[in-house]
Amino acid sequence: MAEDAERSEKTEDPTQKKLSEAQRRGDVAKSQEVTTWFMMLGTALFFGLLAPIAGKSLIVELSGVLASADQLDTSGAGFGHFWRNLAQGAFLATLAPLAMLSVFAIAANLVQHRPVFSIEPIKPKLSKVSPVSGFQRLFSRDALVNFAKGLGKLTVVAVVMFFVMWPERDRLDTMVTGDVIMILAIFQEMGIRLIGATLAVVTVIALADMLYQRHRWFERQKMTVREVRDEFRQTEGDPTIKSRIRQIRRDRGRRRMMLAVPEADVVITNPSHYAVALKYEQSMPAPKCVAKGVDAIALKIRKVAEEAQVPIVENPPLARALHAGVEIDEHIPSEHYKAVAQIIGYVMRLRTRRKWRLRR
Repeated sequence: MAEDAERSEKTEDPTQKKLSEAQRRGDVAKSQEVTTWFMMLGTALFFGLLAPIAGKSLIVELSGVLASADQLDTSGAGFGHFWRNLAQGAFLATLAPLAMLSVFAIAANLVQHRPVFSIEPIKPKLSKVSPVSGFQRLFSRDALVNFAKGLGKLTVVAVVMFFVMWPERDRLDTMVTGDVIMILAIFQEMGIRLIGATLAVVTVIALADMLYQRHRWFERQKMTVREVRDEFRQTEGDPTIKSRIRQIRRDRGRRRMMLAVPEADVVITNPSHYAVALKYEQSMPAPKCVAKGVDAIALKIRKVAEEAQVPIVENPPLARALHAGVEIDEHIPSEHYKAVAQIIGYVMRLRTRRKWRLRR
């Protein structure tokens, strides 16, 4: 019940980080039926290609032993030497099939997942020796599925073996009195047919089980909404904190911008929705935007400009164009040179007149 409740909470697809962490722990989608299929394929190739060579090697070894059985040295040292030679010949005869099956076993894993080197699966855990956990694993969904799968596979393979071997029942009787070479040939032929028929059935089972295991593995990696949220916070940062940081940066930038408004030469408005403060010096290639804003910020810029006695010029089209086309601390685009030059020239003339009146 607890397992079902936990599974019902995991409704979100796993992230790539979760899948990568599972693979690093050695938790991968693996079907034992695919491994069985590869091992049977290797066995079939051995019977078809290497069995005659290995069989002849064993025949030579055993024939020599039987031919000179009455001449064998049964003393301590001689008898040990005899068994060492016999074991060496048997080992060399079985070395090729062992190497072939090892290669196919490795290939079975590489087909299903990339190479994984992890000691996590073999680490000692209390849950592995806990009677309660063992009882739960024994009667879990996966255990019942594996039991039913094994029982069905055993039944199907047994039926296939029966239909393959039953027509050969008469030949089995003759193998008892036949020559060794003939027995090996018959054994090879029947073995290939039996493994081939079984391999055809196991192919279907392996494909179905591989798809099932991949589905089960993906379901195990699913995450709860809280887990997805926590992982996002770990990788991308807390959205609340990031939003607060952005707000602080905007506030600081706005304060710096307002401090630059009194140094501006002119503020171009529309008349209250947009406001762009420009500054121009002879060393500049073009006037520079030192502040801009819309609505409330535009009103704040107007207020600061009025307090600092910065000229305010209403020009709605130019105000909108400058607000959209220039950023703070950037020079205005060339297409606005003429319009801005006329305004700055007008402001300069006003300043000159004001200074002349003050002198008088």
